[in-house]
Amino acid sequence: MDDNTKTQIEAAAFRGLVEHLQRRTDVQNIDLMNLAGFCRNCLSKWYMNAASEHGVEMTYDQAREAVYGMPYADWKTRYQREATAEQARLFEETQPLHAFVSGHGGKA
Repeated sequence: MDDNTKTQIEAAAFRGLVEHLQRRTDVQNIDLMNLAGFCRNCLSKWYMNAASEHGVEMTYDQAREAVYGMPYADWKTRYQREATAEQARLFEETQPLHAFVSGHGGKA
């Protein structure tokens, strides 16, 4: 597979993941962090960092809007619920496994 084809396939897979996460508003970021070690915010940071690596200026808010499909404040108001005590406990317990980009103590 040539590099251009690989990049196109990776971009399509990314778009599929973003579309899926936009549809699954019932899935909370804390649950994603607890189970997979990354969430929509991590994906937004990866997106923003990739843009920067290609010389494209992008704010975190712009990256979040690309991933959430709306301004983050709107998503948070519409869909985010308060974390339960169990979710918070698991979050603390799984911090060593969180994505480095999350800022929660994961490894690169």
